[in-house]
Amino acid sequence: MSRDLPSLRSRFPAAYVLATRWADNDVYGHINNAAYYGLIDTAVNRFMIARAGIDIHAGPLIALVVETGCRYHSALEFPQDIEVALRVERIGRTSVTWNAGLFAAPAAPDDPAAADAHFIHVLVDRNTRRPAPWPDAMRDALAEMIG
Repeated sequence: MSRDLPSLRSRFPAAYVLATRWADNDVYGHINNAAYYGLIDTAVNRFMIARAGIDIHAGPLIALVVETGCRYHSALEFPQDIEVALRVERIGRTSVTWNAGLFAAPAAPDDPAAADAHFIHVLVDRNTRRPAPWPDAMRDALAEMIG
């Protein structure tokens, strides 16, 4: 069984640098796998709020996570800043598939990811929780992230 090589930082059009916390380390001395998902969720939602215009508190539409997955290549640990780099793999009528690469910050363009992940959001009506199509402005923001 062959394993995919880590993504390079240059493959991602945007990134957020996030600080690790003492509680992120596990007994083995590296960031616990659950903490990776929290970092990815934070970066994706920062993008959705700042660039795609999601109003997480009162907007009529919200994005819910329906699937995640992560491949780990090398360890990251506290105290270390993590660069969570993002790109959009696919935009559907009501969904978006994100790819995330996690890097020790600051990352150079040819640095390999410590972890590669995917993250699928579905846009839904806040009240009914039924899928809703992307408004043009949100779709345009996501399209800028296709990498």
